[in-house]
Amino acid sequence: MRNKRQYPILKTPKKLIRQLLAALGLSISTGLLIIFSNLGYGGATAVLGSPQVEQVASWGMGEPLRSWGLPKWSKWRHGALVIVSPSSSTLWVPASVSQREVKATSPSPSLPPKPHPLPFTLAQWQDNTNSGDYFSQVTTTQVGYLVWSQFPIKVYVETPKAVSEKQAQAWVSSVLQAVQEWSAYLPLTVVQQPEVADISIFRKAPPLQISPGSNIPRARSAQTTYELYTNNKVLFHRFNILLSPSQTGDYIQAAARHELGHALGIWGHSPLQTDALYFSQVRNPASISLRDVNTLKRVYQQPTTLGWPLVDNSKIN
Repeated sequence: MRNKRQYPILKTPKKLIRQLLAALGLSISTGLLIIFSNLGYGGATAVLGSPQVEQVASWGMGEPLRSWGLPKWSKWRHGALVIVSPSSSTLWVPASVSQREVKATSPSPSLPPKPHPLPFTLAQWQDNTNSGDYFSQVTTTQVGYLVWSQFPIKVYVETPKAVSEKQAQAWVSSVLQAVQEWSAYLPLTVVQQPEVADISIFRKAPPLQISPGSNIPRARSAQTTYELYTNNKVLFHRFNILLSPSQTGDYIQAAARHELGHALGIWGHSPLQTDALYFSQVRNPASISLRDVNTLKRVYQQPTTLGWPLVDNSKIN
């Protein structure tokens, strides 16, 4: 039997959340962009059981970095040590994460998180068997819960080019089947242009992951990352999903199903093998369970700053 290690989901410090929300309240001219990730399940020899920050990208053009109210040394407890210095334009994260220049204008605070109305598909959802959920395992983020508020959610699936046409069609078909499964619970539509997509899915090997306490890089079967950006002074997010080319057969659909669950808002894992969001890849992958949908519905009842306007600097005295 394969040994498995599950790392606990850590809670984000409330003070740090407030500080990061202040940092997110940037003017439109900065082209706000931050990338975070959820570690894919089913690594070669280890199972990582919590979403973790993996990458912080640059914020476009703007004035030199000013103080965001963050301490010079800020321990991000989900996997990255972030150093922000008001006198420098560099934001640093561990060696496994790329180092990029950060430039931004003076921040303005964002509005308090609040819930969106439930989409019709979840509003009418009822579990008459009282199967329960694993909402307690879902981690909130620096912007609240990762819920979508504009529907349908647009999904782009890139056709692989490094394989035969038959293999490429089979891979796309498996991924689209997973999209169809989730569309029963949230409105989804497949688009042909990646630039308009909310969720983009690629057949590409995720970067190797160095597990906590180990210097040995480990392969993983999938990776899900999200970006934050603003449009007309409203905060939005979009997702990229990488599915390893090593996945074959039913495991392609299972991996796509699992990662789509993260991208649709379940930023955490289930402890039960009977759920699609189980933290590890198993021999007989589960379909979307009642507990998966119950958890998804609870997530969409939670507050978020996504989909809501940011406070305008001009209105602040």
